[in-house]
Amino acid sequence: MTELAHRPWNAWRVARWTAAATLLAIPALAMQVSSEWNWSVGDFVFASVMIIGTALLYEGVTKLSDNLFYRAGAVMALAAAFLLVWINLAVGVIGNEDDPHNAVYFCEVLLAAATAFAAGLRPAGMTRAMLATGGFQLLITALAAFDGWGASEPPGATGVLGLNLGFAAMWLLSAAFFWKAARNRAN
Repeated sequence: MTELAHRPWNAWRVARWTAAATLLAIPALAMQVSSEWNWSVGDFVFASVMIIGTALLYEGVTKLSDNLFYRAGAVMALAAAFLLVWINLAVGVIGNEDDPHNAVYFCEVLLAAATAFAAGLRPAGMTRAMLATGGFQLLITALAAFDGWGASEPPGATGVLGLNLGFAAMWLLSAAFFWKAARNRAN
């Protein structure tokens, strides 16, 4: 903890924490001007845990490697996990947030975390972890398309397909960044 407190504050670090604070301030400000925004204390606590937790995870990753490809892979993986959980809890990826098919996305985030830690967060292992997660996302995409998950509710079959393919692309791009980091490390 003291090491984190004594790390130098460069412009990127200030920008990251400013963005986190801004994301938390937007709903508070929006509640002052619109009745459509109605967050409870619990909503703010949950949002704080997610946003600050993600930022702290990235802070930890920056201690593991100075390699820009490694960091880009971490950013992409953390963004995919964050957005997947946030969207799933807010409105649901498939149908609404109460659709039981949405539980598979929490399993996906757990898969990403478990395989990343099993890989020791090393670049080559992270490549495999993100490939596995991207493959799982593509499996979900195929199941959703084949079985028509969420086809009768917004965002519809096309929206579900697009969201799933977008998340698969994020996981696979993360794998590509980690692969490049592993290659740079080997050279």
